[in-house]
Amino acid sequence: MKLLTYLKDQSPCCAVLVQEDGAHLHVIDVYSNAFRLSKHGAAERDIQALLASDGLLGLIQSPPSLLSALLAFSASEQGTLGTSVIGLDALLAPIPSPRRNVFCVGRNYLDHVKEGDAKRGLQTPVPLHPQFFTKPPTSVIGTGAFIELEPQVSEHIDYEIELAVVIGRAVRNIAPAQAHEAIFGYTILNDVTARDLQRRHDQWFKGKGLDSFCPIGPWVITSDDVADPYDLSLELRVNGELRQSDNTRNMHFKLDRIISDLSQGMTLLPGDIIATGTPAGVGYAMTPPQFLKPGDTVECRIGQIGTLRNPVRLRAPNFA
Repeated sequence: MKLLTYLKDQSPCCAVLVQEDGAHLHVIDVYSNAFRLSKHGAAERDIQALLASDGLLGLIQSPPSLLSALLAFSASEQGTLGTSVIGLDALLAPIPSPRRNVFCVGRNYLDHVKEGDAKRGLQTPVPLHPQFFTKPPTSVIGTGAFIELEPQVSEHIDYEIELAVVIGRAVRNIAPAQAHEAIFGYTILNDVTARDLQRRHDQWFKGKGLDSFCPIGPWVITSDDVADPYDLSLELRVNGELRQSDNTRNMHFKLDRIISDLSQGMTLLPGDIIATGTPAGVGYAMTPPQFLKPGDTVECRIGQIGTLRNPVRLRAPNFA
């Protein structure tokens, strides 16, 4: 099941994706149809809690019985008047305003580590533990939204396609063998990075945390619909040119290790997002380097999930 958030009457609305049709999507609005879920086994109290909740976050926190009812309902409504048609331009990030920072893993595809070492004349050791950093909620945008450049802040803006995991329940000190149980679903994340800021500050947060530097989407696919998260193709194109191409099987640290390590002594919450690293092919490692510029379009595609597409422009001057 693919779950998305779109703008309806100037408010974020959660929906189930039924069908892609060019520039339009056939969807089932979750909230408009919430009370009809009772016919498929959803409890009244769970429906009321969903209606009082915060968009897709509320659905993520719902009991499995409500999600099962939603799946049955959406299957029964496909091809009927229960579906609505929306434009791709109405889509928001699946979780438009995460409750806390997006978690990220650096240096998790060894070919990416090697290309960076070759570019800078280094030889860094293979990571023994996942290397974590975060991106603030203010960096999150959805598919179709602009990645905005500010030349006075940075001139070396790069792209990084990543599989992102959405946590479905609160966990702490979870063992690797049980970590998959905490996954609600998967989405696509572009870890946009200002390489000059990254080097200047000698850490990852500032260069990766600027406004619009965390495109996520176009939707979340629930974990039950992904048979093998270690067999997903990753492709990133800039203006149609293939830049990154790999498969999630080549992650250095797998999802169970990432989630388990991150949860040690720190509670992960429903709706938390974890980006799992990028493969080789980034712009700064090319000869000559190829950084993003106004007018570019970046397309990130992950097999079974979809395509996250973002144009690039200069940010309007802001003197506030």
